[in-house]
Amino acid sequence: MQSPAGRYYFREFLRSEYSEENMLFWMACEELKTEQQNPQIVEEKARLIYEDYISILSPKEVSLDSRVREIINRNMVDPSPYTFDEAQLQIYTLMHRDSYPRFLNSPIYKKLCVGEIRL
Repeated sequence: MQSPAGRYYFREFLRSEYSEENMLFWMACEELKTEQQNPQIVEEKARLIYEDYISILSPKEVSLDSRVREIINRNMVDPSPYTFDEAQLQIYTLMHRDSYPRFLNSPIYKKLCVGEIRL
């Protein structure tokens, strides 16, 4: 997750598995954390993240348990750059335990390892 190129290829893999929204959500949360100074921008970005990834009406809804959804709903009353931390951790853990091991066995990763694809 540290390398932009690594994120790119992992995201491509997730897209092929129809779970790209997990990476997009994680990246949106990281971007929100850079907005420390302007509460209006934080509120707007938090609302967009909620609409795009948390709302049950969203086609890009990420899979979160009810406990985390309740935390987010409470946090949305007064959004901060850390509004989605619990959800971000849950999605990161999901990707780490589920998607990433499959990525390591994927053709994309194997091509990276033998130098057919450059980072």
